[in-house]
Amino acid sequence: MTWQQTYDPMGSMVLSTCLAAIPVVVMLGALGLFHIKAHIAAGMGLAAALLVAIFAYGMPADMAGRAAVLGAFTGLLPIGWIVLNIIFLHQLTEQNGSFRVLQDSLSGITEDRRIQLLLIAFCFGAFFEGAAGFGTPVAVTAAILIGLGFSPLAASGLSLIANTAPVAFGALGTPVITLAKVHGYDLMEVTGMIGRQLPLFSLMVPFWVVWAFAGRKGMLEIWPAILVTGLSFAIPQYLVSNFMGPELVDIIAAIVSMACLVGFLRVWQPKKVWTSPSLRGHDPSAAEAKPPQPVTRHSTQALVAAWTPWVILSVFVFIWGLPPVKAWLNGLFAPAFPMDGLHNLVLKSPPVVTKPTPEGAVYVLNLLSATGSGILLAAVISGLVMKYNPVAIVRTFFKTLWLVRYSLLTIVLMLALGTLTRFSGTDTTLGLAFANTGVLYPFFGTLMGWLGVALTGSDTASNVLFGGMQKVAAEQLGLSGNLMGAANSAGGVMGKMIDAQSIVVASTATRWFDHEGDILRYVFFHSIALACLVGLYVTMQAYVWPFTLMVVR
Repeated sequence: MTWQQTYDPMGSMVLSTCLAAIPVVVMLGALGLFHIKAHIAAGMGLAAALLVAIFAYGMPADMAGRAAVLGAFTGLLPIGWIVLNIIFLHQLTEQNGSFRVLQDSLSGITEDRRIQLLLIAFCFGAFFEGAAGFGTPVAVTAAILIGLGFSPLAASGLSLIANTAPVAFGALGTPVITLAKVHGYDLMEVTGMIGRQLPLFSLMVPFWVVWAFAGRKGMLEIWPAILVTGLSFAIPQYLVSNFMGPELVDIIAAIVSMACLVGFLRVWQPKKVWTSPSLRGHDPSAAEAKPPQPVTRHSTQALVAAWTPWVILSVFVFIWGLPPVKAWLNGLFAPAFPMDGLHNLVLKSPPVVTKPTPEGAVYVLNLLSATGSGILLAAVISGLVMKYNPVAIVRTFFKTLWLVRYSLLTIVLMLALGTLTRFSGTDTTLGLAFANTGVLYPFFGTLMGWLGVALTGSDTASNVLFGGMQKVAAEQLGLSGNLMGAANSAGGVMGKMIDAQSIVVASTATRWFDHEGDILRYVFFHSIALACLVGLYVTMQAYVWPFTLMVVR
């Protein structure tokens, strides 16, 4: 028996939108306002979503339960699998002391915390976003920053803010490729359009991150280094996206930016070295920050040994992200399990689609091709290189599993919530509320992309969810479909820092457990402010000359 989604079950879009927002409000309110532990808050949000889906939207209870179960499995693989294995690698490097050598080598480039932030959170994070995405960059950069002595809130929050500009082209361009494939956009045109929206913000975000950390004065003291970092990322981002395609945008831009910043530091250093490891102003985690340590010089052999695990990680993550490698590994083992009682039984309705369309519900156990498996293999090989015996490696893995058990549970519950909202149609109700804004649609359509990522935790999922609606709404208003399809992805990147999945990844990587609400409260302003700026920029591209010259129709 099929069930067709309805997006206005109350006969009033205002009431229906309020109902659809209840699960999100419950979860974020419990997390951010009432300081309830993340896994409990996620469970409360899931319970609210089940009640809304069943009793307000009329979704059959068994279908709602199956949608939640499908999301739970997705939470374990690929997301939870990435988190577990990156923390496993970090544990191995900490236990044998090589991570301390790594910290000293980074401090040898610069002792200034602001420039360390640019190098690690922005440049290094962008590389991992481009190669793997799906939580990998925040997990890696937050773990490194906390090891360098940053306060837990600074390491978590600033990693999340820095991981914005690269997201649209993350995982070898997956969000853009998916947008074009699912909704019929021309791949090069929509890629180029995103590449004419995001470079401005790629230039802005490094300034924003340092301002958030050190304040306006602290930012201005190192503006030349920030400018070099931003420009050397933004220019390749524009060129590669407009003339090559989406796959290597982030990887090339990140490598160029990192090389330019390190090269610039050979001829320029700030007059005043910023050594504070905490956020300016109120930082509830300041007491947990490590004071700056004297820089210890190590032998070349020790430095090579310390960097080897992270080089191995980078190589494996890059290889695992290559489409031919993924296809080959999936050919070896990737069984698909259609969810009985759900697969192709939920029908999407107009105006999201032109005619009722069945929604697939297939869980693919792509264990071999999952990014987390590449990270696990990199961790095991790194452990052997670091002269761990196999028993010690296995013992550390299970110790890590116990350490992150509540974080994995939280991710499972949050993905169950997000998947249920997709199948019940409540997220589409929220999207349609943005779509009914007329001439202001370029601004609010951009915020629709932000909402999609905030709800699903993925720019790819947001593009699947709202990409078609953006195209239809834009054409009805006489706007460029490519403009609004790109805006969905470009606006979505700013929602990445507040999606619950990313916040849990950050709190786990920094081991600042049960403080997800503090992280959410800190990054929320930055997320909404940057999303609104993207919305204003897209509005100018829609209506204001000469910005309209950038638009491909």
